[in-house]
Amino acid sequence: MIPTATEIDLLIEARWVVPVEPHAVVLEHHAVAVDGGQIKAVLPIAQAREVYAPRERVQLTEHALIPGLVNSHTHNPMTLLRGLADDLPLMTWLQQHIWPAEAKVIGAEFVRDGVELAVAEMLRGGTTCANENYFFPDVIGATYRRLGFRAVVGLPVIEFPTAWAKSQDEYFERASEVHDSFRGDSLVGTAFAPHAPYTVSDESFERIRVLADQLDIPVHLHLHETAHEVEEEKKKSGLRPFQRLQKLGLVNDRLIAVHMTQLTEGEITVCADAGVSVVHCPESNLKLASGFCPAEKLRRAGVNVAIGTDGCASNNDLDMVGEMRTAAILAKAVASDAAAFDAAYALRAATLNGAKAIGLDARIGSIEPGKQADLAAVRLSDIETQPLFHVASQLAYAAGRHQVTDVWIAGRRKLAGRELVDLEPAAILAKAHAWRERIAAFS
Repeated sequence: MIPTATEIDLLIEARWVVPVEPHAVVLEHHAVAVDGGQIKAVLPIAQAREVYAPRERVQLTEHALIPGLVNSHTHNPMTLLRGLADDLPLMTWLQQHIWPAEAKVIGAEFVRDGVELAVAEMLRGGTTCANENYFFPDVIGATYRRLGFRAVVGLPVIEFPTAWAKSQDEYFERASEVHDSFRGDSLVGTAFAPHAPYTVSDESFERIRVLADQLDIPVHLHLHETAHEVEEEKKKSGLRPFQRLQKLGLVNDRLIAVHMTQLTEGEITVCADAGVSVVHCPESNLKLASGFCPAEKLRRAGVNVAIGTDGCASNNDLDMVGEMRTAAILAKAVASDAAAFDAAYALRAATLNGAKAIGLDARIGSIEPGKQADLAAVRLSDIETQPLFHVASQLAYAAGRHQVTDVWIAGRRKLAGRELVDLEPAAILAKAHAWRERIAAFS
């Protein structure tokens, strides 16, 4: 008796499957079986054709299939401020240009249109999940949900009034409302997003610590971004910012510490022992001359190191393929070690480590049975990636985001042959042009 093939939604057959877990493994001529948005199996193509009867079959004969990239720190509404105030140091950039511009335009419409533009850009670069940090998280989350994009949405806390909230109590009241509105959502989760130690009080941090534990969500903030930040905190409190957070009980496995360019050996050890995740944003740090994250020292110490682009106002793109390359190369230079932060680890930092940082590593970040089918296909037959000796090396050091051809989120096709499936590029571009005219009028 011939066994009946199992019906499934989708079978993706690829020249190479790079699952990320197990680490540094590349599977040749393998297929990924997907049903109900989940990965059911990863197996040789010949075997998959015997076992499964897919309703859709996608053949990627020149591609590496990788987990969808996870952008572990970004401010995606700020795509609409891309290039507004370049070539300036961080505090000048923030205080004299970005914050004044935001004050004039920030609102639900600005946030919605910026996120739409960001999602289109991210999908075209193989990114399927973003760890978001911006105002109007209700609008941000609703936009991600509508577009079918995975995200963890930050619940902002800052000590001065904004268009989002006018007082400390209002920030926390609105945070609770937004968290409740996305509770149990299949695509959108939440994290507390206090801006930084220099803009958030001890009282607010103490409330965040208690609530983050109660709600079981991460705490996502900028930390030790510049030497100036560290010195100012020492003058104010007598403590380094990291020490202040330790004193307040926030240095634990919920903490997503972004930038971390100024670290002592002792702080690195504490991060490893406490389970802190560090998000390395190399291109933003380079462009703002903020400093260098000791990514290889962190990795060697056992710290979970993820990668983020930061916002388009300071990067100026959401290109996680390029960010992965910069992260690896910069880590080698900072460590004075050509073997540091190797290609396989760079891909892990851009996928599974990012998922772990935001608490989603049980669901995404690697190509394993039981996980969500968040996947990206990278065509490696282009001139820029030939000849090919090592797949991971090509992905980390030679490939460009223009080689991402197909993307799925929870098994749903979002990019097909470089064409966006659920988005209207012309409408997104028209909105971007309109915002450009509005912002340019007063900048």
